[in-house]
Amino acid sequence: MSRIHPAENTQQDYLSIENGDHINRPSPSVLTVWKRSSMTFQGTDGFTVFDSHGTLAFRVDNYTRKSPCSTGGLVLMDGTGKALLSLKPQILSMQLQWNAYRGGEDECGKSSRLFAMRRPISLINNSSKYEAEIFIGGPTKGSQPTPDFRIEGSFARRNCKIIKTSTSSPSGQVLVAKISRKKVNKTVMLNDDVFSLQVQPGFDLQLIMAFVVVLDRICRKPFAPVLCS
Repeated sequence: MSRIHPAENTQQDYLSIENGDHINRPSPSVLTVWKRSSMTFQGTDGFTVFDSHGTLAFRVDNYTRKSPCSTGGLVLMDGTGKALLSLKPQILSMQLQWNAYRGGEDECGKSSRLFAMRRPISLINNSSKYEAEIFIGGPTKGSQPTPDFRIEGSFARRNCKIIKTSTSSPSGQVLVAKISRKKVNKTVMLNDDVFSLQVQPGFDLQLIMAFVVVLDRICRKPFAPVLCS
């Protein structure tokens, strides 16, 4: 496949103009996500993620192609193959909940849950504009807690936002990241197996990438085969 990662001058697009002067401000991190395993042999799927310099930043290699409803999980790794986060589906969850833990699969029982992501109950009743909700540490039992993050838009169409709940913001929320189709130029767009992830400064890239991996499992395209993503 041809070069798919962002160009070196991507950061220049985020220069602000104020009072006629160019002012450098912290720029979003722009990742290119390729919906393909870094392992090229048959029987694997996953993710290969590049930073703005074309360096391999994250990878997910899935050897089993298990159903999202099975007990099989996924491991988010850095570019060298070091396990960062283990992602596990919640067994018998009507909301397709997934849980995240630090480290590899063998460390899941040794670390507390980092976050839980699930489909909103209101979405099941077709009354929600959000595709998923994320609770840091997990949702509180016996109540209806406010999610720490929400996914707004359509992940299947590669057009959505990750939003953080914020009491200090007038709107009650802060933009964390955007997912969009990858453009080669102004007129040519790649297929939806390659897309851009733009993360605002101050947010943990591996955490946001973990959100994307789980989104791929719980927000599948209509009529998509269950055994592959």
